[in-house]
Amino acid sequence: MSKSVIPEGYKSALNIYDTQRAIVLVKRIFEDTLSGALSLQRVSAPLFVYPESGLNDNLNGVERPVEFDIPSTHKTAQIVHSLAKWKRMALHKYGFSLGRGLYTDMNAIRRDEETDNLHSVYVDQWDWEKIISKEDRNTEFLKETVKTIVGAICDTQKTLMNIYPLLRFPLSREVSFVTTQELEDMYPDLTPKQRETAYVKTHPTTFVMQIGDKLKSGEIHDGRAPDYDDWTLNGDLIFFNEILGEAFEVSSMGIRVDDKTLTRQLKIRGMENMAALPFHKMVLNGELPLTMGGGIGQSRLCMLLLNKAHIGEVQASVWDEDTLKLCKEKSVELL
Repeated sequence: MSKSVIPEGYKSALNIYDTQRAIVLVKRIFEDTLSGALSLQRVSAPLFVYPESGLNDNLNGVERPVEFDIPSTHKTAQIVHSLAKWKRMALHKYGFSLGRGLYTDMNAIRRDEETDNLHSVYVDQWDWEKIISKEDRNTEFLKETVKTIVGAICDTQKTLMNIYPLLRFPLSREVSFVTTQELEDMYPDLTPKQRETAYVKTHPTTFVMQIGDKLKSGEIHDGRAPDYDDWTLNGDLIFFNEILGEAFEVSSMGIRVDDKTLTRQLKIRGMENMAALPFHKMVLNGELPLTMGGGIGQSRLCMLLLNKAHIGEVQASVWDEDTLKLCKEKSVELL
């Protein structure tokens, strides 16, 4: 049974031809705006890595990476889940200086993803990372960076709406910051996703902070790997999606672990054995720069700015038969 839902009366503001043109515009405008605002340089990035490098993102620790053998190297490689750790290594390898960073196209396959309006087994995002100082490892610096990213998104939308007047639902530049524990205190009887939607209805641009560690209830708000974000200095950027009437995550980001937080978080997850991997050794030995970074969903952002009801309207992927049937019945054109 399809988990996708097409709202009653939904009709795309743009036809499929204009949708393709608008996707190109969103990506071009946003890349230029974001890279200028955060002092980022575009770089090339891998589609796959060796698992023994420790560079692949373990996500929640249960998702199966897509693997394949490479006869010429006599090794097995994995399609990346994300580039969270690779980016930090690249900043070190390429000799980036303090205050500067990189961004890249990240394309991934998450085979165990449950597909619906927002989720696909194909993931495309802008992965970015920049070098920060020890003094910048604080909540205020994180908040200022979030505001900069929101500004880049809103500037992109403004340009797009001038070109395509049929597009509606301008986003709010005013960001509300709330922790996962504050959300649990406010809405103890709701699920984490329901809490986000309840909050974002009255705070349409929200950054939910401190994701990964246990809440007072003993539960976690959402999964985070223990070896890239500092769970006290991270979060998700969420907008209220007027088409779907729910919280809509566009970006996950944070200040990265240092030696102390990496040790602590690996212990909490019972994954101390990972400390022996090359990447983790470099963090623990202080050989990698202090950084912050995140991923910004390309299809997610296009879906939001182009007023689309389903992510398949802005990316080419594969879908179950029920979803294909539903979208055909509702005249929703999937790419």
